[in-house]
Amino acid sequence: MLLKAECIPCTLNMAIKAISSLIPDDASAAQTFTSRILNIPALRGLDWNITAPGVVEFIIQDIVALTQNPDPFQALKTEQNSKAMKLYPWLKDLVTSASDPLYTAVNLAILGNSIDAMKYQESINMKLMIQERLNSKISKRTFSQFRDKITHSNLIVYFGDNCGEAVFDKVLIETLKEHNKQLEINFIVRSFPTLNDVTLKESRIVGIDKITSIIENGIDAPLPGTVLSRCSNEVQKLVQEADLVISKGGGNFDSLDEEQSLKDTSFMLLAKCMPYCRQFKAKLNEPVLENRYSD
Repeated sequence: MLLKAECIPCTLNMAIKAISSLIPDDASAAQTFTSRILNIPALRGLDWNITAPGVVEFIIQDIVALTQNPDPFQALKTEQNSKAMKLYPWLKDLVTSASDPLYTAVNLAILGNSIDAMKYQESINMKLMIQERLNSKISKRTFSQFRDKITHSNLIVYFGDNCGEAVFDKVLIETLKEHNKQLEINFIVRSFPTLNDVTLKESRIVGIDKITSIIENGIDAPLPGTVLSRCSNEVQKLVQEADLVISKGGGNFDSLDEEQSLKDTSFMLLAKCMPYCRQFKAKLNEPVLENRYSD
């Protein structure tokens, strides 16, 4: 999905909050940073042929340059993973005690998308957030289509999104493998730190490497999304061979939505903004499972 008008103030707000939090006592640095990012054509309404992750890539490059830190959101990522891992036993219990464990695991994985650096939530009560939103679930019809696809798949490519959220992904991956014991799942992470997105380091910390293969996407820049032509040959080959691609989060949706060659894909995210509400015909913050299958 290409940039919409609403994306400009949202992205600017995120960027200014982020730099103010990272350098709280340097007002001049925040002003310098704001002046620099306002030179990005898309943020002045001069380039609409770009995705929001494409714009954020430029912003992160400026944040890295200003902070002299290649991974400026590391503390936030550590906090989010730590909080989510404390919830892991509770999440597992919600799934195993459910009448339909896979349906519950999918809903929880989507609710995990609430953990978002774009809105720059330094502190979030994850358990309270999950409890408040558990009554809002994906449609059974769409889920039934997804379940059938999982049942008849052998290879899945799963594009991860944020830290914290990765723990919810772990629960879903475990449940997928219990549903189909022949399933091979490759969990794809960012090669380059960007926002609070999960990298190889953070995915290992939460133990995803203990349950499935983790592969870096090969993109050598802080892009908070997935452009297949910029991915490694290994990832491109896996995507072509996969029976199903699972795409988590808004950044992956925005960029993969523009991929013409993408095969059968299930997008999992929350409708966090009005462009998403229009795209998915959903209410604000409603969980979304959109299947794009050829059969």
